[in-house]
Amino acid sequence: MSFNFLEENPSDYEEAIRQTRFGKFHYYLLCVCGLIYMNTAISITMISFVLPSASCDFRMTSVDKGWLTATPMLGMILGSYFFGCLADTKGRKYVLIASLLLDGIAGLLSSISQIYGLFMFFRFFTGFGITGAMSICFAYLGEFQQTKYREKILCWLEVFWTIGIIFLPIIAWLIIPLNINLQISEFFKFHSWNLFVFVCALPSISIAIWLFFFPESPKFLIEVGETEEALGILKEIYHINTGNERDQYPIKTLKERERVGLQQTTSLRSLSIRKPNHLRILISEVWEQTKSLCRPPHLKNMALACAIQFGLTASYYTLMIWFPELFYRFEEYEKEHGENMTSICIVSSIVLEDDFCGTPIENQVYYHTIIIGLSCLPTSFILPLCVHRVGAKFFIIFSLIVAGAVSVGLYFVQNSMENLILSCIFEALTSLGISVVYCVMVDLFPTNLRVMAAALSLTFGRGGALLGNLLFGFLIDLNCTVPIIIFSSMLFISGILSCFLPSTGREALN
Repeated sequence: MSFNFLEENPSDYEEAIRQTRFGKFHYYLLCVCGLIYMNTAISITMISFVLPSASCDFRMTSVDKGWLTATPMLGMILGSYFFGCLADTKGRKYVLIASLLLDGIAGLLSSISQIYGLFMFFRFFTGFGITGAMSICFAYLGEFQQTKYREKILCWLEVFWTIGIIFLPIIAWLIIPLNINLQISEFFKFHSWNLFVFVCALPSISIAIWLFFFPESPKFLIEVGETEEALGILKEIYHINTGNERDQYPIKTLKERERVGLQQTTSLRSLSIRKPNHLRILISEVWEQTKSLCRPPHLKNMALACAIQFGLTASYYTLMIWFPELFYRFEEYEKEHGENMTSICIVSSIVLEDDFCGTPIENQVYYHTIIIGLSCLPTSFILPLCVHRVGAKFFIIFSLIVAGAVSVGLYFVQNSMENLILSCIFEALTSLGISVVYCVMVDLFPTNLRVMAAALSLTFGRGGALLGNLLFGFLIDLNCTVPIIIFSSMLFISGILSCFLPSTGREALN
């Protein structure tokens, strides 16, 4: 059969990616993007296991611990939009590699840091780097999928996040209790917590190396006018998936996107930031793309995404950091008063004295954290299996409204077991909501704005998380009902706003 007619009629991207079939390449890609998302979960949350041990070496007060928790979040706020702009102008693959390498190298350097300020400096850059990987991996994975598979494949990433949440306390449990006291000199000491930080940094570097063997997004290449390179990648995907020769790929030419402005004469990928003229062009293009997000037809979806991310992420990170502290305070109360029923307000009023070199992390903390991670597995598997039946929008609304109700339930907690149950439900629903919002955003915005939009919403989310963490300590001391009302309201409002999001997963990518 001849396919000459296809040469005269260039194919659109949806048909081109459909002709590659769905096969081994897509499973490899899901695996590497899943590992990126799993590594993100580890990198973001590992600091909570480091604080009790590192506080002895760095002589940290509660204020110091608060700043150390907030510093990576500040890095995320600044890094997300930076990498988003780069990914939408220079490409997904190499910007993704750069963000992972930055996270990994900064993590390794932080593991051997002997000064509190230096450790905090490197943790800032781990946050700066890992947020880039988080905002890019959904777009990178989604742009290789045909419409009927895209939403389901993206939703499988939630399973990898859950695996990261489960693996992290297991790794910490295996390493931190070890009696490691390596002292090379008076100025260099290496303990078990240093080894834990070192081990947590290795996945970023390993995944970055593996990514070198994957192609650039052909959807992005078409966007910047490099259709021949995009066609070559599609032929390679076809070869991997089917085993047929590349020349047997039925698509011979691709439709080119109408190029406007600066892209009429040059590809943005060819510009170098080291050349002043090129840098000015890049900055001008980024500014134009940013303005596009802030005016119709994208303004409504962008405002909704940012508002939802702010409320959801602020509540998630603030309360998930508070839950372990609440476990500890319940234990302290129950040691003194037995198993008598109490309330969260009474438990919250317990003042824990600063002790630089206090008791190590109890096994119960690792155990509770693993249980919370395992509780996310059911929703992680239900999401990709049911998303085409009920829609991603339903999952966002359901997870936010029920998580808001769980937050209200905190007021009625009377013992550590009830606190654990609510922690499990809250973690399962809010982490699900965050992942589905990223899935939806792949469909909401065109290729040249996709990562930038995700990054901008992530910036608002991390800003909310930073603000929530800084204010929570003051609010909980002022009145224990105040933070419960604020964060449950945020979740309810985010759930209501989600009703105004358009339905996704039914049309080809713009």
